[in-house]
Amino acid sequence: MTESDALPALRRTLRERRRALPAAQRIAGAEALAARLLALPFLPDRGYVAGYWATDGEIGLHAFQLKLPPGLVYCLPVLYGEELRFAPWRPGDALVTNRFGIPEPDLAPSSALEPAQMALVVMPLVGFDEAGHRLGMGGGWYDRSFAARAHAPAPPWLVGAAFEAQRVALPPPRPWDVRPDAICTESATLIPESR
Repeated sequence: MTESDALPALRRTLRERRRALPAAQRIAGAEALAARLLALPFLPDRGYVAGYWATDGEIGLHAFQLKLPPGLVYCLPVLYGEELRFAPWRPGDALVTNRFGIPEPDLAPSSALEPAQMALVVMPLVGFDEAGHRLGMGGGWYDRSFAARAHAPAPPWLVGAAFEAQRVALPPPRPWDVRPDAICTESATLIPESR
C-alpha cells in the first residue's frame, strides 16, 4: 500500500473507531473534554473562540460552549471560498447546511470573521500522534485558513480535539500541515511545545 493509499485507509479506520463509541462514553467524553479545554494555560479571557459542529462521531463541544467564561464569544466555521471564516453562534440561532452537509450560521460568509480574528480555535481531528501532529479529513480547510499563523506573533491558538481512541502513529507531517498548539481528549492534554 502506498502512502497515498495509506492515509485514506487510516482516516476510514479512525472515523469508524470514533463512530463505534457508545453514547454514554461520548457524552462523558464531551464533559471531560470541556474541562480540559477550559484548563488550557493559554485560554483567553476575552475574544472569539471557534469550535465546530460535531458530525461523523466527532467529540462534541456543546459542554465547552455552555461553560465558556463571559468574555468569550463562541463561533462556528463558515465556508468562504476555499478557506474558513467564523461566525458567532448560540443555541437557537439560525443554521444552514453547507455543501458538506455540516450546519453553519445563517449569514453571508463574506460578513463572517476572518481566521486571524479568533483568539482560540478548537479543531476536530480524525487522528493525532504522541508528537502532537494531527490528521484531519484531508480537505486542507484548517491548513489553508491558518497557514499565515506560522508567521504571526499572536494568537489564534489552535487546539485539536479528539477521543483518546484516535491517538495513533502517523506518517511525518507534510510541509503545509498546520500543527496545533495543544491536543485535548477526554483523558489527556498534549502540549507539544510552547509557541
